[in-house]
Amino acid sequence: MHPTMPQRGFYAKVRRGLPALIRQWLTLGQADTDRLALLLAETARVAKLGTPEATPSGATLIAWGDPRCQEEIPLWAGRTATFLLVQMPARPMPASDDEACAWAYCWLRNRDFADVQAAEQALPKHLRAPLAGPLRAAWADRQGLRLV
Repeated sequence: MHPTMPQRGFYAKVRRGLPALIRQWLTLGQADTDRLALLLAETARVAKLGTPEATPSGATLIAWGDPRCQEEIPLWAGRTATFLLVQMPARPMPASDDEACAWAYCWLRNRDFADVQAAEQALPKHLRAPLAGPLRAAWADRQGLRLV
């Protein structure tokens, strides 16, 4: 695959957006960082969004939320943060295009949808407009078998 193909560019945006997604969880979660890390890992296990080998520490969660994070953030963490954030009454939204791509990618990974329209309609109403473009890009990426 050529490096300038849209799928590669989209996935790079997802990876760049994951720290902001984790920061949203850190900012809006109402507990100390160790407890937020525990909630993230336990929710991943219970909701079957991933299988964390170990529960991260609060310090690890803070490191994952740093935009300069050199460590690869595990996908279960982004998927679970998305799962939790879309249910919050505060109605959080992504603050950048990269973060919106991470939200959309994780949204599609969290559930099975027949088509992109079904995925969009399943979103909370406040997220439909900000995630419309990124969700279509995530769907195209999925059709390219990158979401396996």
